[in-house]
Amino acid sequence: MKPFRALQSHTELIYQSLLLVIFLIVLLPGMGTTSSEPTRFFRSGDGQIHIKNEKDGREAKVNLFDPKGTLNERALTELDGVFNFPNTSKGEHISLRLLFLLDYFSDIVAPSKMIHLVSGYRSPSYNEKLKKSGGNVAKTSTHIDGMAIDFFIEGIDGKILWETVRKENCCGIGHYGGKVVHLDSGKPRFWEAATSKVGTQESEFNRRVYLSTEYDRYKLGERVRFFLTSVSDFQFGIQKMATLVNDFEGKNRPISLSVQTQPEEECIVINNRTASRFIYSTFPVEAEPGRYRVRLDFCKRPFEQMPSVVFSNEIEIVRD
Repeated sequence: MKPFRALQSHTELIYQSLLLVIFLIVLLPGMGTTSSEPTRFFRSGDGQIHIKNEKDGREAKVNLFDPKGTLNERALTELDGVFNFPNTSKGEHISLRLLFLLDYFSDIVAPSKMIHLVSGYRSPSYNEKLKKSGGNVAKTSTHIDGMAIDFFIEGIDGKILWETVRKENCCGIGHYGGKVVHLDSGKPRFWEAATSKVGTQESEFNRRVYLSTEYDRYKLGERVRFFLTSVSDFQFGIQKMATLVNDFEGKNRPISLSVQTQPEEECIVINNRTASRFIYSTFPVEAEPGRYRVRLDFCKRPFEQMPSVVFSNEIEIVRD
């Protein structure tokens, strides 16, 4: 009987181990794979998003990850539809960082509850129309770049949601009263109705221009796409050489990054919004893993009020 009991215990151990593996793969998407997609962002929830557009009724209940743990392209396309984001003509999806922030904060305040979208993507012409009609709309709204959402969650006070996001200083969060809040994946900042500065010239002359990266984490030697947001006017230039700056760990030695362009171009002219959205470089393999920001220097500045340099959101470079 003893050999039989030993075999039975061994079988039970294998069974329990298999259950654990299934749990990791199914209930914790991506953890049971070698993909780095789930760790692309500093903040993310369980990957599940249920969202409904309150204007046209379009709805999506999706998982941001596919069974392999990589980004779910079909789900992203569904979400583009709910946001009214024209992904085909834009050549990209709604801001991935925005989706992961939305997932993260909604899981904190109201797990599994539906997100009610009030305003998603706005074309520049529609944004200008809202502004002229007296709407509380900024000329350089992050809605134009597909990086913002105005939303509410039933049963959640907007001020509580605003406070929850504001404490993490990770993104843009605005509250004008009531249950609706504005969330964006742009420069970390917060405001209420009295401090929004909408209606002033604060967003003119490219004063608020900001540099964003597509992800938060990258591997050494990986290609990176970054983009300029909150741009009020085009026909300005960026220097061919960008800089990787590490001020977080006492390492101040800057690392040069070459912006991919024609060899003879030293000042790359940004003529339109599309050009501002697809700027590429490659992180050098000799860089030390750690936290960085990307510095971009401007040239051919059309306004003296426009900053001469801009720094990106914080990123992390890892070996694997």
